[in-house]
Amino acid sequence: MDKYRVLVGVHLVLLDGEGRVLLGRRRDTGFGDGLFHVPAGHLEAGESAVAGLIREAREEVGVEIDAREVEFAHVLHSDERVQLFFTVRRWGGEVVNREPGKCSELRWFDPAALPAEIVEYCAVGVRAALSGRVFSELGWN
Repeated sequence: MDKYRVLVGVHLVLLDGEGRVLLGRRRDTGFGDGLFHVPAGHLEAGESAVAGLIREAREEVGVEIDAREVEFAHVLHSDERVQLFFTVRRWGGEVVNREPGKCSELRWFDPAALPAEIVEYCAVGVRAALSGRVFSELGWN
């Protein structure tokens, strides 16, 4: 039997002072276009989860995150992916859309009222992360 290999995604649940979560509307990516999603990406070879999260935050929304501010919140296993969700409440810089070719807008949402137009696994992960549930599975039947 072959070894099971998965892609590892890192997901930033960035929370402002009012407890709202930052979501971006995906555009021209080939996955979930038109739907909202948290800033996220895949780990690069040799990169730790926290380093990958910090890199993605800088690349996608222009914020600088100190590793000490990163809190592990949730892991979601779906299909051939392991999605890691981390919360961050303090960061440096201003939130700005640094990937307008892949993201048409950034908006803050009350986590209790996430938009209907959101990538399903992202909504599951955000809700679980903010409710204190550390593990879930999606798509396994």
